[in-house]
Amino acid sequence: MRNADCTLCSTPGSMFVMPISVLDLAPVVPVVVIEDAGDAVPLARALVAGGLPAIEVTLRTPVALDAIRAIAGAVPGAVVGAGTVLTPEQVTECVAAGARFLVSPGWTDGLLTAMVASGVPFLPGVSTASEVVALLERGVREMKFFPAQAAGGTAYLKSLAGPLPQARFCPTGGIGPDNAPDYLALPNVGCVGGTWMIPADAVATRDWDRVESLARAAAGLRSVRDAGGTCR
Repeated sequence: MRNADCTLCSTPGSMFVMPISVLDLAPVVPVVVIEDAGDAVPLARALVAGGLPAIEVTLRTPVALDAIRAIAGAVPGAVVGAGTVLTPEQVTECVAAGARFLVSPGWTDGLLTAMVASGVPFLPGVSTASEVVALLERGVREMKFFPAQAAGGTAYLKSLAGPLPQARFCPTGGIGPDNAPDYLALPNVGCVGGTWMIPADAVATRDWDRVESLARAAAGLRSVRDAGGTCR
């Protein structure tokens, strides 16, 4: 997620350059909920081996920051980020733990200011055209579209592409292997977020080979996107 492609961006009182775009690292960003910190490293290794280096660890469990710290320190091929970031304090904690990008389900001016100040790439969440315009006004071009299916799905994103072509999205919420190609075919979608490559039963049994196999299949969706997809 690059806000935007090494282009100068601004919010009131601050200016920043985002050096990388997680939207372009892989077609799918796994959205991970870690219940046991001991699972973090082998899970991340399986995802990276399958071709999904960008990993969003959500702040939904008490061990989330420990998981981010462990992945950042032990899985050099991973680009680990933090999801469900809701407060400026969490921004600080996540970056200190080693998060290389930040994702939020929505945004406020205070949270956005903290994300900008953090110096790492970020995806603030949006679900309406007004929210997109407000972020574009602040120099932010890359966003999370959430909850994707409930907020209008591919039809809504297609309708945004005409009047707001500068905005790029990572749709998350209700996306799986069956509809991910439809999202990835859209010109304003860089990647999608999902959980289908990390099924709960595979994590519970520590079946990392299965996770790697599912990740590899998800990474293969890149060819669908690069070939032009099914919805253009």
